[in-house]
Amino acid sequence: MSPDEFRRAGHAVIDWIADYWATVEQRPVTPTDPPGTVASGLPASPPTAGGEPVEAVLADLDSIVVPGLTHWQHPGFFGYFPANTSGPSVLGDLVSSGLGVQGMLWATSPACTELETVMMDWLAQLLDLPERFHSTGSGGGVIQDSASSATLVATLAALHRASHGRWRTTGVDRRYRAYTSTHGHSSIEKAARIAGLGADGVRTIDVDPDTQALLPAALRAAIDADLAAGDIPAIVVATIGTTSTTAVDPIPEIGAICAEYGIWLHVDAAYAGSAAVCPELRWSHAGLEYADSYCFDPHKWLLTGFDCDAFWVADRAELVEALTVLPEFLRNAATESGAVIDYRDWQVPLGRRFRALKLWFVLRWYGAEGLRAHIRSGVALATRFAERIHDDDRFDLAAAHPFSLVCFRLRADDDTNASLLERVNHSGRVFLTHTRVGGRYTLRLAVGSPQTTEAHVDEAWTLLSSAADHLMRPA
Repeated sequence: MSPDEFRRAGHAVIDWIADYWATVEQRPVTPTDPPGTVASGLPASPPTAGGEPVEAVLADLDSIVVPGLTHWQHPGFFGYFPANTSGPSVLGDLVSSGLGVQGMLWATSPACTELETVMMDWLAQLLDLPERFHSTGSGGGVIQDSASSATLVATLAALHRASHGRWRTTGVDRRYRAYTSTHGHSSIEKAARIAGLGADGVRTIDVDPDTQALLPAALRAAIDADLAAGDIPAIVVATIGTTSTTAVDPIPEIGAICAEYGIWLHVDAAYAGSAAVCPELRWSHAGLEYADSYCFDPHKWLLTGFDCDAFWVADRAELVEALTVLPEFLRNAATESGAVIDYRDWQVPLGRRFRALKLWFVLRWYGAEGLRAHIRSGVALATRFAERIHDDDRFDLAAAHPFSLVCFRLRADDDTNASLLERVNHSGRVFLTHTRVGGRYTLRLAVGSPQTTEAHVDEAWTLLSSAADHLMRPA
């Protein structure tokens, strides 16, 4: 493909994306075709000759691929957590793909590393993170692919500290423990399994039945019991905005316990970290000065396309010591000088994409006030929906809603609530997901799309209310 051919095809693809965004609301949020539909629409073998115009590819994209999509950018998508992109993010990703640089070392593309370092400092300022996370001190930030990878890296660094460095050479030679609440993310167990602790190495700590937040007294009791058994507490993963209900663990109390026992504290704010761009929501980050590491996902609620997890450590030397492997073919003068950051030492893979570009585009396009407006809009829309739930005596709010997620249920059995979710999602106009709170089937409505308005939230409520009428009608 020549530069001129790329230019013509690129215009066509950009036009296609813009048209998709302009019309996505008209599509069902989720597909209805059975499994295998997309695969059956594709040829069984790859083309033997090239030369198909981009228009032919886009036509098949329209007819085969798009009908099989769940439309995460749809204004009626209220499932899971948001994973929204934006025009500036797409353009930044396009530039990154066009440049095609490999940012594993500072020497392999200095601008890739230095822009990332500055972007992480910008984000630290926007969220008002403790100074210890800034690159100007002993800490610093790096872009991981996801919060799952951030948790894994934090676990490895914690094992390195807890073993006094033995982990690097002899592996897991003792029984180490990780701690999180019963609402901690599944990635915590996966990280423990990958790191060699095993699923049994994760201690799940009870939560307050009212707030769904980890109980510090229960954490202390678990740590004391493990120490008495000869086990070594290695890491506590606290959460700001749990997946089920966006509960906020009491970081100040948890942090004080970790400091007392010398345990690595990782704070996972994958979804709710974005809220801290708003000063009025920074209460959720109280106690972060205790954290050894912290992460959140701009690719969830901060208009930056997947994948982009922002991960900070308070002591970058500890992280590098745990993860660095330097074969001869990677040695270079800049690395040997100690004056540069090599982000290959901050992650599991060697190679890395130029993810900082899309973050740079987003931060420059929206600015701090634009990002705050986006977060505040989501919170306001969730509050609007929660008020509908509160005012209808057929429903209960199942948890607090400090951000843009509302958990609720019909005052009925679990099967009826599952039927309610199925009916509403079958409409094609909205998509919600579920969890369990206190053991009971609970619906979740998560606002995040920049295209979502009051009308879309009101439509979700209308569909729910109508379905409830049908389900609760006396036989």
